Amino acid sequence: MPTETGILQFLAICDSFYPADAVAAPISQQRQWYDALCARFDQPLPEGLTTEDALVLDRIATRHYRPKAIRTETALLYLHGGGFVVGSLESHHAICAEIADFAGAELISVDYRLAPEYRWPAQTDDCFEVLKHLLVSGRQVVLIGDSAGGNLAAGLAIRAQQQRLLGIAGQVLIYPTLGGDLVSGSYSEMENAPGLKTSDVAYYRASLKAPPGDPVAEPLAAASYAELPPAFITVAHFDPLRDDGRHYAAKLARAGVEVWFREEPQLLHAWLRARHMSDGARIGFRAVCEAASRFAGP
Repeated sequence: MPTETGILQFLAICDSFYPADAVAAPISQQRQWYDALCARFDQPLPEGLTTEDALVLDRIATRHYRPKAIRTETALLYLHGGGFVVGSLESHHAICAEIADFAGAELISVDYRLAPEYRWPAQTDDCFEVLKHLLVSGRQVVLIGDSAGGNLAAGLAIRAQQQRLLGIAGQVLIYPTLGGDLVSGSYSEMENAPGLKTSDVAYYRASLKAPPGDPVAEPLAAASYAELPPAFITVAHFDPLRDDGRHYAAKLARAGVEVWFREEPQLLHAWLRARHMSDGARIGFRAVCEAASRFAGP
């Protein structure tokens, strides 16, 4: 267990909104609990920032965040977490707004289809269509995602490389799930970590039904990482997914990819929501914003 007061207060609030055995509940109930939890940590948007909802291919809902001062033409593409089962444009609304405002860049959030109604590859397909839409328009793109969204972001970088699409300026992966074995390392050490258990990860994988060993679905299984975009990867110490990020950073570095890696010693899974009440989360979130800004450029 972490000992930082702010993160323990955050965990207590989360426990009051989202039961430890939530994955045993019907999907509709899980989503209701998750939406209520996210709303509890909602924040006012930065002054002068505007938002606009739009459809890509007349079916993929997106939300565009435009800060008052835009300093770069590079777009930030945000893919939300939630185990591929919960989450929406609303769940990460303030997070997206704050990243966009810090970086001085337009950010586009994707409301991709969710499991179990839609199995893999519906999620990556939706996100890839939005990515292509941005790249075809001639814009550089920074991929950003947390948890399941970190999986989608890393997978998009690999998928774009497979199809020889250029223009990805960087990838920001926040406590990503990347296809670890569920039995060793942090999956064993943090099996019953607060906020996310290894059994929860197994449940989300079973809901998604992605093919094992596919590098887009499980980036840790890729045969080569050479020439992938530079990456910023941050993990939480008290998280079964911790070693996914550790191992991925090492694989990228060995392939010659520029990597920034952080491990937050007092944080747990989903700490983004604690950024306004935990010193550790506040510092970690600033590092995420700085990485997005660095990749986006002036």
